[in-house]
Amino acid sequence: MEIQEFIKLLETEFEEEYPDGVTPETKFRELEDWSSMQALIVTALIEVEFEVTMTATDLSKLETIRDLHEMVMSRI
Repeated sequence: MEIQEFIKLLETEFEEEYPDGVTPETKFRELEDWSSMQALIVTALIEVEFEVTMTATDLSKLETIRDLHEMVMSRI
């Protein structure tokens, strides 16, 4: 999956809309609605959509949407 498709998939799970958009370089923890609950939602989405299990430790090592995308794609 290309990163732009991945971003669109993630954006469906965010409650806020980001007028400037979410980019590969967006630091997801800096998004306005990012929280521990949002982290669980994203983790579950990745497990369902890609059959990739991600731990809290995995997520803590990532900063950007690109990092997240690369980790998921490397585990498919």
